[in-house]
This record gives sequence, C-alpha cells and structure tokens, in this order.
Amino acid sequence: MSESQMSRRTTLKTGLLVGAAAVTGSAKQAVAAAATANPLTPIPIPAQAPAKEAIAALPGARIGYWDTGGTGVPVVLLHPATGSAGIWVYQQPVFAKAGHRVIAFSRRGYANSDPVPKANPGSASADLHNLMEFLKLPKFHLAGSAAGGQIAIDYALSHPDRLHSLTLACAVGGVTDKDYTEMSARIRPKGYDDMPAEFRELSPSYRASNPEGTAKWMELEHSAVTGNRFGQQSANKINWASLGSLKVPTLVVAGDADLGVPPPMARMVATHIPGSELQIVPEAGHSLYWERPDVFNRTLLDFFSKHAA
Repeated sequence: MSESQMSRRTTLKTGLLVGAAAVTGSAKQAVAAAATANPLTPIPIPAQAPAKEAIAALPGARIGYWDTGGTGVPVVLLHPATGSAGIWVYQQPVFAKAGHRVIAFSRRGYANSDPVPKANPGSASADLHNLMEFLKLPKFHLAGSAAGGQIAIDYALSHPDRLHSLTLACAVGGVTDKDYTEMSARIRPKGYDDMPAEFRELSPSYRASNPEGTAKWMELEHSAVTGNRFGQQSANKINWASLGSLKVPTLVVAGDADLGVPPPMARMVATHIPGSELQIVPEAGHSLYWERPDVFNRTLLDFFSKHAA
C-alpha cells in the first residue's frame, strides 16, 4: 500500500470514529432526555363537541346513548366494566374534530340504560346491533375497551360486514381456551377482583403523577353502574378458532403496566387474529383511553384512516 493510500485510509478511519462518537453522544443525550421526560403530564379534559343525548327504545331494553351526528364515518365506542357512555370525554371531541360521527352507549345496568332482566338477559352485542339499526348505520369503526372488547369481538363475529375496523384496547376478550385462562389465573391473585378499581385499572405512574385525573376517573366509575349488569352472554363462542376466522381489520392495543391484560396476553390475542396490528403503550394501565389519551387517540385515528372504505 502506498503512503498516500495509507494516509487516506487513516483519515477515513479517523473520520468514521469521530462521527460514530458524535452519533453515540447524541443518542445518549436522547436516551437521557427520554428517561427524564414525564409521558404522563396531565392532559386537561377538552371541551366536548355538540352531541345528542337520548334513550333508544330497543327490543327488550331502553338504552342510553349519545351521538355527535354528522355525515362522517361513524366510530362506536364500547365502555369497560368500570365505565359507561360518559367516560369518553377525551375521545369524543378529538374524533369528532377529525371528521367522524362519534357514538357511545351504556350497556344494560349502566347509566341511563335499563338493568339486565333475569328472565331474558340477551346479549350486549345484540343490543349494539339493535342500536345500529335504530340509528340506521350501515357500517362503522368499532372500538371496545376492556370488557367492551368482548362485546366488540362478539359483534364482529356476528356482523363482520358492518365493520370498517375493530379495535381491542386492553381487552379481556372472553377467550375460553385453556392456555389463555390459565395465564389469566396466574397473573390475578385471589382477591384481585375485590381490590379497589383504581388500583386494578390505573397504572402506578398515572396515580402518582395525576391525582386529580385519578379522582375524576373514580367519580365516573362510581356513577357508572345503576342497576343489575350481570347475566348477558356472548352470542358466539369466543376462542382461538373463532378469532382465527375474523376477517375484519383489527388493532390490538395494550398498556405495559396493565395488571389485568398485560402485554403477553395482548400478544397472544393478536397472534390469533389474522393480519392484526399490535401496539404496546409505555407507562399505561388498563384504562389506556384515560391515562394516555394522546397516544390512544392518535393510534386509533391512524388505524381508522387506513380502513375507511
């Protein structure tokens, strides 16, 4: 090798090392900044979009709902067991501003809806279908949080032609397969269901950083249940085989601090739904829609936009 070639090679090697050091230094600074940033800076509840609040007289029950109206592609929100139609205060104005018609209803036994009758409890997915018929909605995006996810799956199995997309957020799903139920039993100790709802449903990060938000969540949770809410059954058997038959574009989103449906369970569900997308949100618990509404809303709106036709 000539002296000039050696000189050029030395210069190039030195430049690469200097460049690598600069990049590494920058990366370390970025990591340090990310580590000290607070992802749970309290987000004020935004002003709500105008919406009609009403009670629909459906077969077997009167169901309370709200509807922002308009001609946008509809989005229907299904609340968890610790909520009602009133919990979606972070989603309603954001989805409406994005051009969607936004709708939520309270299931039987929850605010503004009849209780579940013991003689003929029916299914929540049938109530959802009857409400969609009442509102004359031929097709819509459906998003269910936690227990609402089981109703969403049940509806998707019965009426896939009515859905643009399906979102399962921190959703238990009602899966009956042994590997899933055994995992659930392992992570939920005896007495888990008797623990305070805010402990089970909100992450430690959120409770530590946002006591006012925690208090508001608890207020909505305490006022949600107004009558008997138990007894309704799924219209379909929900298991790995039925999830494998889903033909609706599906998003599975979960919080990494969710005590009830941690990431391994969310991944297990996602792997059994053909073509599904999965997103794990950091420092978020079971009430992802409430704790990280910025991430939750952006994730869902991006997903809706890909499946609007």
